[in-house]
Amino acid sequence: MTEAVRHEFHAETQKVLRILTHSLYTDREIFLRELISNASDALDKLRYHQASGTVPASFDASMPLEIRLSADKAARTLTVSDTGIGMTEEELVRNLGTIAHSGSEDFMQAVGDKPEASSIIGRFGIGFYSVFMVADRVEVLTRSFEEGSRALRWSSDGTGSYEIEEVEDCSWKRGTEIRAWLKEDASEFLEDFRLESIVRKHSAFVPFPVLLGDKRLNTTPALWREPRFSVTKEQYADFYKFLTGEETEPLDTLHLSVDVPTQFSALLFVPGTEQRNFGPYNDHWGLDLYVRRVMIRREDKNLLPDWLGFIKGVVDTEDLPLNISRETLQENRILRGISQALIKQLLGRFEKTAQDTPEEYEKFWNLHGKVFKLGYSDFLHRDRIVPLLRFNSSAFDAQTKLTSLDGYIERAKEGQKEIWYLAASGREGAVSSPYMETFLRKGIEVLYLYEPVDEFALESIGKYKDFTFKAVEHADSSVLDAFADKEAKTGGAEALQEDELSAFDSLVASMRTLLGDQVKDVRVSHRLTDSPACLVADDGVTSSMDRLMRVMQKDETIPKKIFEVNRDHPLLRNMLKMYRNDASDANLEDMVRQLFDMTLLLDGYMRDPHDLVQRMNRTLEKASALYAKNEK
Repeated sequence: MTEAVRHEFHAETQKVLRILTHSLYTDREIFLRELISNASDALDKLRYHQASGTVPASFDASMPLEIRLSADKAARTLTVSDTGIGMTEEELVRNLGTIAHSGSEDFMQAVGDKPEASSIIGRFGIGFYSVFMVADRVEVLTRSFEEGSRALRWSSDGTGSYEIEEVEDCSWKRGTEIRAWLKEDASEFLEDFRLESIVRKHSAFVPFPVLLGDKRLNTTPALWREPRFSVTKEQYADFYKFLTGEETEPLDTLHLSVDVPTQFSALLFVPGTEQRNFGPYNDHWGLDLYVRRVMIRREDKNLLPDWLGFIKGVVDTEDLPLNISRETLQENRILRGISQALIKQLLGRFEKTAQDTPEEYEKFWNLHGKVFKLGYSDFLHRDRIVPLLRFNSSAFDAQTKLTSLDGYIERAKEGQKEIWYLAASGREGAVSSPYMETFLRKGIEVLYLYEPVDEFALESIGKYKDFTFKAVEHADSSVLDAFADKEAKTGGAEALQEDELSAFDSLVASMRTLLGDQVKDVRVSHRLTDSPACLVADDGVTSSMDRLMRVMQKDETIPKKIFEVNRDHPLLRNMLKMYRNDASDANLEDMVRQLFDMTLLLDGYMRDPHDLVQRMNRTLEKASALYAKNEK
């Protein structure tokens, strides 16, 4: 057996460069972010040496630490320059001649974990090559800050080779200038407005001035990296307006600096206006994710759940490992840790606001409650979310007044074990609902639910403390009878005699026959006081939930329910007289059908109102004729 021969892997540089510049990055504008990040690193390294006193005696401290952009449309060149640390020939070969070698990584290993170097961005040594996505040729002019350094020019067309030459008569004292000759299809990057938009999007918080001509493009400081006590309310408001483009101030601000288990800083805002961010055509929500002040992902939806989608802000971390293009996050575990910390902090702020300043919490709820209440489905945080839910209630006169579930329980009657609710389109519809009559008479509080999600939420939660959520439609009269009326009942209809009761039972049977398959049954109601009739489901599903489910299933049929009539109502008493006088009276049949259709209308099931309108016209015609006759 022959001895195995060891071979080294060989990389075809041209192919590697093609992969780097055409596969790793999905958006060509990223190249400018990478060049600015490299320039920022060069300035940070120089600042570190200044702070540590390791600069040479000839060092010129008067040179400003800055990054400059310039475009020459005639020559089709874009230039990015900095007054940073610069590079020697050895560093040029090592940093630009060796793909995936990071000078910043070497620097960090050399200086260790020191706060003066904490803003260094680069780690992979790949970002520079992204310039070949838009450039046919690139030159790098550089001079190291070290004593006696020469000015050097590195040049390449990105096809696998490069040249380095010394530059005579260079007036540069230190720094680096990258000049890119842009491709024909990259002309957009010669426009000032395009360069400005890229800087504001990706590099707005680089810690050094980024200048385009005489204009500084990054004028807003990275407030999240500043100590909380040093930032004013006005600065927070200005930052919020810059971040969101809104003119109003935020309702609340949360400035965080967390060290364990994941180190990150965050600046979160509760908007002062309602956020309409959801729907098939409007999915703009999420926090902006930064790594060392450089934006990595806009509107990142991994940082907060959708029920906190109204929150605006930024998160900046130094712990997040990225792939070499910075566009794909490798450690979701770290993101999950950041997310849980943010949720915990936000819920804590909401709880404190609800307890200390209820009126401020009501403002928050009125603006963002429609989104926040979706958290009922988050089982991990449900125990903290449920006490923060707010509802309008029959205990208050106004629709704007809200109650918590704890407030409801405090007002509950002795012996009450249910939290009663009613789904309605608005307060007027809720108060006038036939199902509310017994509750209003007995003073039993009912929560009014105006959004479909409210009913889903309460059914999903099931119980709160020792109380069970229950719809008023499904109220058991035996349960309600245990509670006395608020006031003694006065007036009302006289009790029916035995023969009248028998006749009414016959009237009910006649209604049952007339309505046939449209109803499950017709019976005398024990829940109604002021209304003549209502529909009741015996399957445990409320009318609002049933309608919603039928819409989702595209089912346009009308459900069969129990038709309950109030035999003490004047209308039913008149119908009883008509029935006893002539059981086959055609007017009586019209009245029964009209009464049933009106209950369908109230429950939202009326599909075709034509029959109802025609019967109403006939009834009005007869009533007006009778009135005219009596007036004569």
